[in-house]
Amino acid sequence: MTVITDERCVGYRAPGHPERPQRVGRTLDLLRQQKSMEVTWASPAMVEDAMLLRAHTGGLLARIGLGEDFDGDTPAHPGIDGHARRAVGGAIEAMRRARRGEPAFSLMRPPGHHATRGQAMGFCYLGSLAVAALEARATGTERVALFDFDVHHGNGTEDIVLGREGVTFVSVHQHPCYPGTGTSDVGGNCFNYPVAPRTSREAWRGVLGRALGRVRDARPQLVGVSAGFDAYVRDPLANGTLEREDFHWLGKELRGLGVPVFGVLEGGYSTDLPDLVFHYLLGLEGKEFR
Repeated sequence: MTVITDERCVGYRAPGHPERPQRVGRTLDLLRQQKSMEVTWASPAMVEDAMLLRAHTGGLLARIGLGEDFDGDTPAHPGIDGHARRAVGGAIEAMRRARRGEPAFSLMRPPGHHATRGQAMGFCYLGSLAVAALEARATGTERVALFDFDVHHGNGTEDIVLGREGVTFVSVHQHPCYPGTGTSDVGGNCFNYPVAPRTSREAWRGVLGRALGRVRDARPQLVGVSAGFDAYVRDPLANGTLEREDFHWLGKELRGLGVPVFGVLEGGYSTDLPDLVFHYLLGLEGKEFR
């Protein structure tokens, strides 16, 4: 397993904000200490404006560069432009390594799946996974599928890839919940699977299984994953019911698609996040639950 990271991403914070540095810092500590799988470490790719402009407006890039607050959830942290670009670079490096046959995961912050073409929101500034998908399409991959299992709908990813040839987006998320979107399929290539709050664990896993069937039906040559761990039963920001065994199962199911898989960290705000990421990656590696 290749893990892409840059420890500068733990260098910003806002008091009381749930998207805090420890999410990545403590996960890095666990992955470095564990002995169950071999981890290769890598740095994010360099990101050119042309890559970002496939997904975002020039106005959004300028506003991030100027350090303007977007909302209370998405403030202008010092240096956020660099942090967001490195997070995109992590996704692009993970994509490139997956195409070479290496399962890869970008362990970076900020997350990205709420950032629309022209608006940063929901802790997200740039749509890392969407940018990586469009870069893959521009460099020879004909069919890319994006699978988002964060408890919140990936409205930004959907906005960016809506109607894009060769890209399929599939999201499983709680509804009602932030940001309130994702109640129906749109654009002929974006498929949404809303799940009611406190749906039983077994039923939630059943929806995930059906959504993965939609991914399989797209016959992708490459699968990108928005890996959010906030559908976990003890996450403070939503009402999911999943356990660590379910994230391990998700990793195994994605491996079972038989195509290259890469992913990025999105949400997940419980103190158990490092263990959830670890078990998901174990599943992707085809290793047994620990």
